Parts: sequence; C-alpha cells; structure tokens
Amino acid sequence: MENVDPPIWTDVDRYFGQLLAPSDDALDAAMLANQQAGLPSIDVTALQGKFLEFLVRISRAKRILEIGTLGGYSTIWLARALPADGRIVTLELDPHHATVARGNLGVAGVLDRVDLIVGPAIESLQALKDSNCAPFDLIFIDADKESYPEYLLSTLKLSRPWTVIVADNVVREGRVVEPDCDDPRVQGVRRFAELLASEPRLSATVLQTVGVKGYDGFALAVVNG
Repeated sequence: MENVDPPIWTDVDRYFGQLLAPSDDALDAAMLANQQAGLPSIDVTALQGKFLEFLVRISRAKRILEIGTLGGYSTIWLARALPADGRIVTLELDPHHATVARGNLGVAGVLDRVDLIVGPAIESLQALKDSNCAPFDLIFIDADKESYPEYLLSTLKLSRPWTVIVADNVVREGRVVEPDCDDPRVQGVRRFAELLASEPRLSATVLQTVGVKGYDGFALAVVNG
C-alpha cells in the first residue's frame, strides 16, 4: 500500500496543542489509564479540552452537566475550570468506564467536585429532573449519538436562560449531509440538528473541526434569555 502523508491539519493541531495545551501529568496519566483499561480512544483532544475549559470560564459556569464520562478526560478539563464552589455532574452508562474515571479524577485532584452517576443517561436525567435539582449553567453532550435528540430534550428541562449546551461529534466526517445514510449515529445527529433548528428556546450554531482525530464538529447552543 502506498504511504500517504497525514493531512496538514494534523501537524497544525499538534503545533497549537503543544503551545496552548501542553503536556500535563494528570491528563497524560488519564489517557494512559484509559488505554490500559481497554477504553475506546474517543476522548476529546487536548485542544478541544482546552476549548471546553474556555467555555466554562467565559460563561462563568458553576454547575456543569456532562453526558458521557468515558474515562474522565474531558471531565478533568471541565472540573478544573470551575470556581471553588462549582460542581459537575457526569453521567456514564458503563460501570467499568466509571471506575476508571473515578481513579483518573482522583489523580487529577478534582474528584471532590464531581458527582459521577452510573446508569442509562435518559434515566439519570429524569432522576435529576425529579429531584428538582438546580439548573445547570453548561451542558456537554458526548455520548451515544443515536440518543442526542432525547438528550437535548431532557437537558432543556434542566436548563435556565443563558445555559450553554455543547454537543460533540455532530459532523460525522461529513456524512451528516446524507439523508439516506444507514448509520444510526448519523441519523441521530441529523434529528438533533433539526431539533436545534426548530426549538424556539435555543439559538445554535455548528463549528466544523479538523485535527489529529480527523474531521468532525461541535454544536453550540444557548438557551434564549
């Protein structure tokens, strides 16, 4: 097979990552622990983690909801950006992933500000609503794409005016534009995008991304004030 050079954006991603999100012992340890535990390599990149941290800081979020913990890599970025009285609730389906995440969060020194709930996210979201918990300031959705529409509708019930909602992996290497695509993840994202467009309580946009993990994108929405 002919050798193919990686796209230029891979080098650009690494260049900016080394400058703006350099190597970090706790984050590196989390990635290594995830690999050793056999978790899928689907975490956000360092630059994307820095982007999430940036969103927490500029929104002055004190309460964060994350759907999809995996090994806690993105959770560390989010939790670090919280003020001293901040809190993050993160939802994870897989008990093994949750165990690895707790270890990583402990090593990173942020476990004391994280509530990790294990179980199907739809059920956990309903339980949060039933508990009359305070609304969240920022919500990060990065779980099974088939359920993105349901997650959006559920998180709206846990939001307030000016809550920021971020969803990862919405471009699907461009396949999102294929209405007849047989990938349920693509169809889930398409329904999610249609909900964003039709929901009067939201103002939303999408940023396409390229980098070491290829071609994808974030959806960004804010609950109208």
